[in-house]
Amino acid sequence: MTLAHGLIRLIDWFYVAPLSRVMPLQTFRYAVCGGGNLLLNWVLYALLYNFVFDKEIVELGFIAISPYIAAFIVVFPVTFLTGFWLQKNIAFRYSPLKSGTQLFRYLLSVLGSILLNYLLLKFFVEVVRIYPTPSQVLTSLISIVYSYLMQKYFTFRGCQEP
Repeated sequence: MTLAHGLIRLIDWFYVAPLSRVMPLQTFRYAVCGGGNLLLNWVLYALLYNFVFDKEIVELGFIAISPYIAAFIVVFPVTFLTGFWLQKNIAFRYSPLKSGTQLFRYLLSVLGSILLNYLLLKFFVEVVRIYPTPSQVLTSLISIVYSYLMQKYFTFRGCQEP
């Protein structure tokens, strides 16, 4: 049994009523994979920021990078690739598109999500005058919906429900 099949069996084991009555299996798999990848992002970021970069400026000789940006730069490719693998092999495994096309579209989707997060956060905090933390929660909720729609109808377009 492959890793993907093992993860699918594990995820599907939790897909029970009443959840199975209100959410399609593909959406559930997407949510579990996305949530797991987000958790991985948070853990790696915290470890890098607090222990590897020790909350200090990272001097590269030609440029100095703040520790929180350095952690983001290191974590991003890891969670980008794990997120793509999980979505491609778990949630949207039946997409007829070629892997290279999916990867490029996934990159565009993720870059769009980063831009959307930035713009919405600026909007909610600076225009609407909502405090930053609730603004981040609103932004995250909107971004999750955007990401799901992009994955389903753009990155892995044509994927049949399991």
